[in-house]
Amino acid sequence: MARKGKHKRVPKRLPRRRLRDALIGYALLLPSIAVFGVFVFYPFAKDIQLPFYEQPESFGAIHRTARYVGWTQWRSVFTSSEFRNTLLVTLRFTVLTVPAGIALGLLLAVVAHQKMRGITVFRTVFSSTVATSVAVASLIFFSLVNPVTGLWRVRVGGVSLLESPRWALISVAAVTIWQSLGLSFIVMSAGLQTIPDDLLEAARVDGATPRRVFWQITLPLLTPTLFFAFVVGSISSFQAFAQVDLLTSGGPLNKTRTLTYDIFDAAINKGDQNRAAASAIGLFVIVLVLTIVQLRLERRVRYVR
Repeated sequence: MARKGKHKRVPKRLPRRRLRDALIGYALLLPSIAVFGVFVFYPFAKDIQLPFYEQPESFGAIHRTARYVGWTQWRSVFTSSEFRNTLLVTLRFTVLTVPAGIALGLLLAVVAHQKMRGITVFRTVFSSTVATSVAVASLIFFSLVNPVTGLWRVRVGGVSLLESPRWALISVAAVTIWQSLGLSFIVMSAGLQTIPDDLLEAARVDGATPRRVFWQITLPLLTPTLFFAFVVGSISSFQAFAQVDLLTSGGPLNKTRTLTYDIFDAAINKGDQNRAAASAIGLFVIVLVLTIVQLRLERRVRYVR
């Protein structure tokens, strides 16, 4: 028997082992921290710094130093009509793409969730666009609506769809919906698989119609999946660039000039790094606030009984 009053001794090697494990962990994280620091954190800090300084023009070998101007450039960017127009276009683009993409993905997922012979083939077809990049989808659509060689030579007011101020943004949104439909279908299918089949079968036995089962059981239980798809889709829509660049280049009449394309145009084509940096930070703040609001709304959701 152990003597009373004596305590079990803690090995002295335990603090050393913890220190060694911590050092090994930090050493394994060091490459990732270095990559993020060089390619993410440093450029982000530089973008915040740039709008506070005015970059003067260089004359030959004479390079003038940047002059501190405070919040002047920030105010000039965010109060300009160009920024308001690009923000409005981006919001319209988001409204056109996100709800329609989620609704179509959910419809295809419900169809593919049925127990039918050969349904696997349809699941493969429905999810096939997930392997198609935005650039490829845009080029396919551009080839189809080309007014000279395209299969769909649709003209509105004497011009093609991509040249019409009214239909250009809708056309770009249609391409985005088709390209992202595969991912939306996969997300919705994963959500449907989490719903117990016994619960749906019990509702059918009680005499519930398929429509009632969908609206009162399936859809409420899919609320977390729908919110996830909405958050991801909104962030993706605010970052839309490739389809705009390839199809319309922001035209016609700036009707498809999104925030991301405006940042690219200001930085690369116009050489205005300060304005591009301020717009990029503004886009970051907008997406961050939108994500926080959506996540907080998700916590308040209650399932319908």
